[in-house]
Amino acid sequence: MSVFASLPDQELEEATLRRLRRLVELESPSSDPVRLRALAGELAASLAGLGAEVDTVESEAGEHLVARLTGSDPLLEPILLLAHMDTVHAVGSFDPVFQVADGRASGPGTFDMKGGIACMLEAIARLRQAGSQPRRPVVVLITCDEEAGSGTSRQLIEDVAGGVHAVLVPEPPLPGGQAKTRRKGVSIYQIEVEGRASHAGLAPEKGVNAIVELAHQVLAITAMADPAAGTTTSVGVVGGGTISNVVPERAWAHVDVRFTSAAESGRVDRAMRSLRPVLQGTAVAVEGGVNRPPMELTVAGVDLYEEARAIAAAEGWELGQGLAGGASDGSFTAGMGVPTLDGIGPDGAGAHAAHEHVLIADLPRRVRLYSRLLEIL
Repeated sequence: MSVFASLPDQELEEATLRRLRRLVELESPSSDPVRLRALAGELAASLAGLGAEVDTVESEAGEHLVARLTGSDPLLEPILLLAHMDTVHAVGSFDPVFQVADGRASGPGTFDMKGGIACMLEAIARLRQAGSQPRRPVVVLITCDEEAGSGTSRQLIEDVAGGVHAVLVPEPPLPGGQAKTRRKGVSIYQIEVEGRASHAGLAPEKGVNAIVELAHQVLAITAMADPAAGTTTSVGVVGGGTISNVVPERAWAHVDVRFTSAAESGRVDRAMRSLRPVLQGTAVAVEGGVNRPPMELTVAGVDLYEEARAIAAAEGWELGQGLAGGASDGSFTAGMGVPTLDGIGPDGAGAHAAHEHVLIADLPRRVRLYSRLLEIL
């Protein structure tokens, strides 16, 4: 068992809540580099205080952090703890920013994913206080733009993940606290349609309606879905035209595609790029592609989950697992073939919503889960 498994839950709750409060009260929307840099400074100081060598990586989005901790066997491949500090909530969305009531800790990012970061940091702190350390070297990567699509951090994530033994992602779990062993991948496309403008009353026959053409394309895209295979296609945003008395010359749409396998991703991508105009005199252009690959089940990934499930069982609770419809930065590492266990942050609800919260009673067992994983992996 872990060197601090006998610590009272109340002590771990209070210590982890203090960390969580500090992180949440430093509000950090993806769109605010100044606030993100302030939070990065707080996290860097915390990690340095835990004995880590901390580097910051500047980006237009803010600062990413890469921290390294020694392990008892420095020759082993490291474990990567992969997290993000940004949230989707605008500053001032919660009043008060952080609140503890009815067994819940509420506030922006409590569930997605500052609760997971707080538990991760507390696990490292407890190991250090007990005079222990992880078996393997540990790399902690905390990015600042995951909620915005990881545009400035993807290459960093893939560079750091190269050569690691496994990746643990303290993202929020599935309902009931289940880990995420599979995730759908995401593709994003933009459809541009060009028609021919004309006066809608005087010479409608001389125009070619780009919006009508777009409607044909929307139906074709919708038909690409395969619910039985877990593939969805959603035309979520459309636009076109100028004023009502002009046959619209241009129209456009944004498309979201979700899939559980690389094979389905490829099928839809080929179909998207094969779209052709229905109306004579129009042109259709397709841009975009895969944003995040799917996290598919692998033997190594299942083995990693089973290690975590066994730790939870020894502590007297069941760690289930399942498929998530959304993607995370763990999708990148899984797509590289690195064993990745996602969604092991504390239980709660309300990701990206006004009722976002974590369950306080789940904090101690998540701290113990992280510490034990670091001790044995």
